[in-house]
Amino acid sequence: MASPPDDALAEFVAVMRRLRAECPWKQQQTHRSLARYLLEETHETLEAIDTGDVEHLREELGDLLLQVVFHAVIAEQAGEFDLDDVARDITAKMRRRNPHVYGPPHDSAGAPPDAASVTEVWEAIKATEKHRDRVTDGLPPGLPALLYADKVLDRLERAGQSVEQRPTDDLGDRLLALVAESRQRGVDPEQALRDAVRRLL
Repeated sequence: MASPPDDALAEFVAVMRRLRAECPWKQQQTHRSLARYLLEETHETLEAIDTGDVEHLREELGDLLLQVVFHAVIAEQAGEFDLDDVARDITAKMRRRNPHVYGPPHDSAGAPPDAASVTEVWEAIKATEKHRDRVTDGLPPGLPALLYADKVLDRLERAGQSVEQRPTDDLGDRLLALVAESRQRGVDPEQALRDAVRRLL
C-alpha cells in the first residue's frame, strides 16, 4: 500500500493513478495515443509564453505536467519506470552537465564561467554521452523548419564545418541564410517569426 501523498506533486500522481485505474477512457490510453495531446499542450504552453499571460502559463504548465505524469503512470503500470525514475534521471543529467555548479569549486583567481562557456561545456558533455554518426542524428524530423535549421547549423558549426551562404534566388536557401543571420545576432529565429506574426494581429 502506497504511503499517503505529502505534497502537491505526490497528490497529483495519486490522482492520475486512480484515474488510470477507474476511468475507462484513461485506461485505454497508450504512449502513442497520447502523443497528439503532448504536442497540443506544448504548443498551447508556447502560446501562453508568447502572450505573457502568467495565469495562462501556469494553467498550461499544469496541462503539460499532466502529460508527463500520465506517461509515467502508464510506464509504471507496465513495470518499466515511474515518475521517480524520470526525476532521478533528469537530476543526474543536470548535475553531470553543469560541472560549473556541481563540480569542483571554481578557482576564484580565474574568471567565472559565462553563458557561452557553460553552453560549450554542456554540448561537449552531451556529445560524449550520445554517439552520432550524422549531424541530424537525434533531431526529431517533426521539428518546426526554422528550429530544425537552427539546430543543424549549430551542429555543423560545432563540428567545425563552415556553411557558405551564397546569393541565390532559391527561397529555401534564402530562408536558411536568414536562420544563419539570426544565429550570428543571437536571435531565436522561431521566436522571432512568431513575434513578427503576432504583430500582424
